[in-house]
Amino acid sequence: MEASRTPLLDYFRRGEAPVDIRLLAARGVLAPRAYEQLELLRLLVKDADSDVAAAAEATLQSIPVEALSAFLARSDVSSELRAFFAERGVAIAPAPAGDDDSPLVDAAPEPELAPAGEDAQSTLQRITSMTVAQRIGVAMKGSREERAILIRDPNKIVAVAVLSSPKMTENEIEGVAKMASISEEVLRIIANNRAWTKRYSIIVALARNPKTPVAISMNLLGRLSERDLRAISTDKNVPEALRITARQKIVLNR
Repeated sequence: MEASRTPLLDYFRRGEAPVDIRLLAARGVLAPRAYEQLELLRLLVKDADSDVAAAAEATLQSIPVEALSAFLARSDVSSELRAFFAERGVAIAPAPAGDDDSPLVDAAPEPELAPAGEDAQSTLQRITSMTVAQRIGVAMKGSREERAILIRDPNKIVAVAVLSSPKMTENEIEGVAKMASISEEVLRIIANNRAWTKRYSIIVALARNPKTPVAISMNLLGRLSERDLRAISTDKNVPEALRITARQKIVLNR
């Protein structure tokens, strides 16, 4: 996943985050990776809401200078982020930090551990009783089983947190892309992530998912093999326009 383009950062940059979620990020509660945290704080310190801006400033001030300087020395840090901290008097260290992507300030609540032998229904009930902040924490730090539940959460930021979790694997992304019960927005986020759509099986899963927005599915057809085009051309679960276009592509490819 590109450091500057993660589902979480895109969500905030589009201005979709409500004030309570922005406040969580400003306080260091919502940030699965150091890079995302610093980019969020850079954005939120200028937030229109004074409480959010003040919280972001306080979190920035709490970051140990040595750790921050070493992180800024990493080759994957953007020039914009370095310039932001240079204006704040933070110099770049001679030697970069290691590849640890843990947030520099972690105020997120530790996820509640699942009891030994907990069944799926009990896991669902436990998660349902959590606050949004707790569900975000589990989305970023919890188990694969918990992520499979939270990806369907009606609160969009929880699903975004799942997709941004450092623990999320490409196999899980492929599984999500196959879900007919998932929201269109989650499928759109996956389709717009260049790192994930390098994997052919994810492209196929998105194209065959009836919940994927048709415009996205149409664009993906050009990347499919004839075998998969034929499968889509007879798949009554996908929109008719997609079946027709798949048949046309088969003819053109001959």
